[in-house]
Amino acid sequence: MSDPPAGAGGPEKAGPGAPETDAERRRRRARFLRDLAEARALRARVQPRRAKAARLRHAMRMRTFRW
Repeated sequence: MSDPPAGAGGPEKAGPGAPETDAERRRRRARFLRDLAEARALRARVQPRRAKAARLRHAMRMRTFRW
C-alpha cells in the first residue's frame, strides 16, 4: 500500500527468522559503539569530577598493566 518510513529497514525486512548478514551486524555494532561513546561523553560533561577520577584510575591501571 504505502512505502515504509525512512529508517525502517535492516533485519526486519528479511523476516524474524532470517540470519542477519555481516554487514547488518557491523552496522548495528557501529551504531551501538557511537551511542556508547556519546553516552560516555555526556556523562563526563555532567559529572566532571567523577569523570576526572575515572580517567586517573584508568591511566594508573594502564601504567601498571604488564603486556
